[in-house]
Amino acid sequence: MKERILGQLEPAGVFRFFEDLTRIPRGSGHTRAVSDYCAAFARERGLKVRQDEHNNVIIWKDGTGGLEDRPAVILQGHLDMVLAKTPDCSLDMEREGLQIEVTEDGFVRAKGTTLGADNGIAVAMILALLDDGSIPHPPLEAVFTSDEEIGLLGAAALDCSDLRGRVMMNLDSEEEGYLTVGCAGGARCDIQRNLRAERSQGTLCRVTFSGFAGGHSGMEIGRGRANTNQLTARLLTAVEQVSPVRLVRLEGGKLDNAITAHTEAEFLLSGDAEQAREAAQAWWQEERRSFADTDGAGDMVWEELGSADLEACTEADSRLAAALLCRLPSGVIAMSQDIPGLVETSANFGVLLLEQGHLQATVSVRSSLNHAWKGLLADMESIAGEYGAAFSSRGEYPAWEYRKESRLRPLMVEVYRELFGQEPVVETIHAGLECGIFCDKIPGLDSVSFGPQLYDVHTPRERMSVASVQRTWDYLLHILARL
Repeated sequence: MKERILGQLEPAGVFRFFEDLTRIPRGSGHTRAVSDYCAAFARERGLKVRQDEHNNVIIWKDGTGGLEDRPAVILQGHLDMVLAKTPDCSLDMEREGLQIEVTEDGFVRAKGTTLGADNGIAVAMILALLDDGSIPHPPLEAVFTSDEEIGLLGAAALDCSDLRGRVMMNLDSEEEGYLTVGCAGGARCDIQRNLRAERSQGTLCRVTFSGFAGGHSGMEIGRGRANTNQLTARLLTAVEQVSPVRLVRLEGGKLDNAITAHTEAEFLLSGDAEQAREAAQAWWQEERRSFADTDGAGDMVWEELGSADLEACTEADSRLAAALLCRLPSGVIAMSQDIPGLVETSANFGVLLLEQGHLQATVSVRSSLNHAWKGLLADMESIAGEYGAAFSSRGEYPAWEYRKESRLRPLMVEVYRELFGQEPVVETIHAGLECGIFCDKIPGLDSVSFGPQLYDVHTPRERMSVASVQRTWDYLLHILARL
């Protein structure tokens, strides 16, 4: 048997299962192997299990230690992880296991890659609990979902009709001492339009916005950072005031849920290129003042590539495209009236692409109120219609609205206070968690999300605190004994 890298760490069962998971490639969209691992785990222990065609797994275990007659408790985490690695890392993450290590300062990390503690540590804790017959707990319903990282797809497809629990602990939070009790819902929308093209002559220019901070479109949308797709649309409108513009290419952003930090635009100018450049620079000097304190490292670069004779979008359709893109919302739309400092509703213009006359824009919308993000989708559909563009939405997920009456939340606060001598932070977040989907599917579900301390998730710098895992495990066992 391969030597255990985490074999000396406690709690032993948690780290044993976590190390098993690091040996299974489980990137989003490729979760069959890890799903089979969980299903086999259940069958080997004689536990009831259901595995569906989406690679979701549910495992049931009876209560133990005198808690057999208590109401069932749902424990939930997701199976998939984000695959990212450093440029010099040769590991094939789609086929090979991770190369993990324990650092001298008490962290588990992977060499050159993401660790997958988001959300492998949740799966490991739940498996360790199911595996240990000595731990008192009520009846458990362990729910492992697939493809959370690419749109909560497994949870959305899961049949919950055989779940009896009405209390759920989700272990997909990344800050110890924080109890999440609500999150945003939302959707992605695509706006597309074909632009007429013709053979055109003029000065070919390229404008690049780069060096911006970007970030998560939920957690960091309220920090005043620039969105380079939005900047590009505004720039084109400014340049059009002094010279006709014929678009050739637009490209910005790869992920709708990331604030776009790099966008390029190429276009032909039939007017005075020097005058256009001066207008662009004057516009930029004013525009950048709005985020100088929050995102001042980014910049705009204007390049004149010389005279050109090529296929480009017509002047009229280029003007229409710029106007359409300027109308798309991006950034904070509304702040919460109930929770100070919480972004309630936002939009993120995450992806922009124009090639061969086909324009596509993708916007991610979020809100802690379901009617608000649905209303924002309706507004964008109306905007698309005004410009003759096609509109579609996908990946809708409901908001997890704050539950004023809760049995679980005050108990978790009380247990945390007793164990650690301080108050946990109880919060709602402007990001999507699977709890919203489960609360929508299971009437009356009372849910809280928590987890151990993780750093730099979704990057090769990802690391997990060993001591925090130990404390979180102890916290989980105490909660289960009290439920």
